[in-house]
Amino acid sequence: MIVSERMYGLGSARSAIRELFEYGKKRAAEVGAENIYDYSIGNPAVPSPDSVNETIVELLRTEPSVQVHGYTSAQGDADARQAIAEDLNRRFGTHFHKDNFYITCGAAAALTISLGALVVPECDEVIAIAPFFAEYAVFAGNAGAKFLMVPPDTKNFQIDMEALADMIGPKTRAVMINSPNNPTGAVYSEETIKRLAALLTEKSREFGHAIVILSDEPYRELVYDGLKVPFITKYYPNTIVCYSYSKSLSLPGERIGYVLVPDEMEDHDRVYAAVCGAGRSLGFVCAPSLMQKVVGKVTGQTSDISWYDNNRRILASGLKEIGYEFGEPQGAFYLFLKALEDDTEAFCERAKSFDLLLVSGVSFGCPGWVRLAYCVPTEMIKKSLPVFKKLYDSYK
Repeated sequence: MIVSERMYGLGSARSAIRELFEYGKKRAAEVGAENIYDYSIGNPAVPSPDSVNETIVELLRTEPSVQVHGYTSAQGDADARQAIAEDLNRRFGTHFHKDNFYITCGAAAALTISLGALVVPECDEVIAIAPFFAEYAVFAGNAGAKFLMVPPDTKNFQIDMEALADMIGPKTRAVMINSPNNPTGAVYSEETIKRLAALLTEKSREFGHAIVILSDEPYRELVYDGLKVPFITKYYPNTIVCYSYSKSLSLPGERIGYVLVPDEMEDHDRVYAAVCGAGRSLGFVCAPSLMQKVVGKVTGQTSDISWYDNNRRILASGLKEIGYEFGEPQGAFYLFLKALEDDTEAFCERAKSFDLLLVSGVSFGCPGWVRLAYCVPTEMIKKSLPVFKKLYDSYK
């Protein structure tokens, strides 16, 4: 045997989301894309701001090719890192500087680097709050951590603090959170974040070492109805932020984001050095140079969020009128729908027979629910609502 069985297993069985996405492409070739209602993948359908393409063109026209396409520092272009720091400082009243940041190939790289920096393999535990992005378990396992899951609070989709408190132990290294949340669209309230910070402060003291919040924030700017997303480092100093511009700037294929290690973090210098070391170990030094320069110039801007909000309202209103139950989406571009039977996979299969592609909540640690990614053309949502009615009626 010349391959790793673990890696073979990961490579030969795609994620449920990707599997459904590929099925949708195949089915579209058979019956026409206009007849497929594909809610499978969080691929933004809103264009990037004009400033993104304008900045790319300007950089290519005015800067020497060897600078635009050459290596940056391992942790990222200094000007881009400083621009990101200044943008966050303006928006959140923080005091970051360039050496708080490590620029990465998106949030996935930011998470794997951060876990690599924190985890002692075969010793530490990492806890996630269900429902969570399914790849968290893969990332934590790759770092050598034991992965634990707090059961979902399906009433409010906040954090079950009692369950989390019971799960934290002397081997707990980090708690992973994601707000606005994939798959629910829920936003953790300020009260939730304050309670989480108090709990982890208490547990860190009890076990004699810092328990880190690993905050996955690719949807930070995608919120509706004037809701504010608490900026976690202002509530809990031992926080590492993992960010991506994939959603806020509609740049998922460009793979650009960052790790943020605040000065207030315990043993900051060693943690930041470990992040740099993990990036080196994983081969994630020097994210794509052109995109580093681009986000450095447009950071803080967003795509047209009102487009997602309109989709959200149309979908939620239509599903509610039919009779479906779901968590009220507050952010991101996901709606979490209660399945119409206990067997979530069977419900998703029946939906597929109507060419409705919905992702099972089992993938997110929350059976009985399904995810709809409404970052799709508005016309598709409108056309799909009568089909959702047919699916609903099929259970009568």
